[in-house]
Amino acid sequence: MKKKETQITTIIGMGAECNGDFSAEGAIRIDGTVNGNVIVSDTVIVGASGCINGDINAQKVMIGGEVYGNLNVPEKVELTSTARVIGDITTGGLVIDEKAIFQGRCDMNQDAGKKSRPNNRAVKAMKKSAKSAIAEALKEVDEASSEKSGENTETPAE
Repeated sequence: MKKKETQITTIIGMGAECNGDFSAEGAIRIDGTVNGNVIVSDTVIVGASGCINGDINAQKVMIGGEVYGNLNVPEKVELTSTARVIGDITTGGLVIDEKAIFQGRCDMNQDAGKKSRPNNRAVKAMKKSAKSAIAEALKEVDEASSEKSGENTETPAE
């Protein structure tokens, strides 16, 4: 299966500033500053230089910049390593990269956004990706500890 590509219909460029609530159809990218709430029908992408001082309502959100407000996102929120989110998140799925900053409360009660049960295939895929991430992290820890133990090959006498 081919991954669906998001087509950005609106861009708020670096250095641009929007004062007041902002709404748009489709997907948007914000590299500037929005001082107000952002309401979008599809996807919001906040670039590394982007800043939103207000709430976000969208289907999907990917944040690389700063958001000071609450996120109401039924599908998925993704915080990259450069993200800074100060506010509460209500979503169906959440991905937070290492070094991302998130200060707030997260509500992943999937009954709030949908009446039907989640797709079992999607749940299994999330579990599988979580398991592989944990396995990778454990492998890195094992490699780091074996490198340290390789430096000191002496064993204490009993």
